Amino acid sequence: MQQLDLQIIAAKLESYEETIISRLIDRAQFHADLRCYEPGHSGFSGETNRSLFDLRLHYQEKTDSLFGRFCVPEERPFTRGLEPPKRKVILPKVSLNIDDYNKVSVTDSVLESYLKLIPKLCPEGDDMQYGSCVEKDVYAVQAIARRIHYGALYVGESKYRSNPDLYSSLINKCDTEAIIELITRKDVEDQIIERIRIKTGKTQETVNRLIRNTIDPDTVAEFYLNVIIPLTKKGEVLYLMNRGKN
Repeated sequence: MQQLDLQIIAAKLESYEETIISRLIDRAQFHADLRCYEPGHSGFSGETNRSLFDLRLHYQEKTDSLFGRFCVPEERPFTRGLEPPKRKVILPKVSLNIDDYNKVSVTDSVLESYLKLIPKLCPEGDDMQYGSCVEKDVYAVQAIARRIHYGALYVGESKYRSNPDLYSSLINKCDTEAIIELITRKDVEDQIIERIRIKTGKTQETVNRLIRNTIDPDTVAEFYLNVIIPLTKKGEVLYLMNRGKN
């Protein structure tokens, strides 16, 4: 059974930080290559409405779905209408109370925010390394989404259990503003932002800058501050508003 100790959940969320930082550094080894995100320029015959990035993500998630990736609660797909797994998936029981994990999905916002990050993260221009770029993009957005949805689901449930009467009252009133105020801990958020800044810097301390691009720790910290943390809280509210009755 997935434990709901908030300290354990926080430690798990912290463990995702290194993965996200690593994925962003990997993407920054290539130029912005904005053509990758323009519909009709994928090189795929007949694909006028989707970009190379759209297609790379779509086909990656088609495969992921067949192997059962999206049976995991925090693994919310960006792609709609995926086939069910072809293999039997056996997962540990979870301590969540919701009938459909996709009710807690902010993947559209993750994509929109990530694409805005690219010009800030990567060197300007076009190096024509389109296939490598979109491969790194897919790994990055999936890591970001995993972290956000894990926090949304498990932190949401943990906080509900800490004071079920209060949360139930706010849920029944549909008072989402009060819920956001209740789940917000600015001191913890400040610690996360500073930790991200330090980790991003330390991860790149020994790189050979003759052949490796580096990313600004402030850029990653701001992405956490303005995107990852707010979307996690938005997901927590979605979870609480869709949570089943005990």
